[in-house]
This record gives sequence, structure tokens and C-alpha cells, in this order.
Amino acid sequence: MKLILSLLLIGVSLFWNGISKAEAQTVRRPQNCAPRDAVLNRLAKSYGEIQQSQGLGANNAIIEVFASDTTGSWTITVTMPSGLTCLVASGQAFESLTKTQPPTGDDT
Repeated sequence: MKLILSLLLIGVSLFWNGISKAEAQTVRRPQNCAPRDAVLNRLAKSYGEIQQSQGLGANNAIIEVFASDTTGSWTITVTMPSGLTCLVASGQAFESLTKTQPPTGDDT
């Protein structure tokens, strides 16, 4: 019984150690992240993309959409308060839509 308990504790210990190492790797800067200035320069110079819209996300992260009216390419980024900007999504065929609010008033 003591042998089984010892093996179980060793297994759990190794499991938690593996999780800790995995978490440590995710804390490092992912490959799709860089300082904000570097990301904005790359989007502008390589793809002709400029900021189209922005909003505030969870944990004070800034969510932005960059796009090129010329090529139709677009990119969504998230910038953390530390200044680290990460690419979230990108694609083609961007269209800028202008929508207006319906008139307010009596619906009857």
C-alpha cells in the first residue's frame, strides 16, 4: 500500500511539474506578439494597413482592427497594458460599413 501511495505521489508531482513548465512557456512572448510600435510598423509597411477601429477588452486590453482599403487585407490585434501587441486574426476582403441608427420615436 505504501508503494502504491508513493508511486501515486510521484506521478502527481511529475504531472504538476509538467503543468508548471507548460505555464512558464506560455508566459514567454508568443511568436505572434511583439512591441506595439514594431507591429504597427509592420502592418503599415508590409500590408498598407491602418487602424480602422478600437475597443477596450478584458483586463484593459485594447482590441484593434487594422485594414487596407487598397488591398482589402485586415488584421485584428490585442495590446496588453504592458505594450505587448499580439495578432489575433487576419484575412482578406475588408469592407468598411457605415451604419446609421434607426430613427427613434413611437413604433405604433
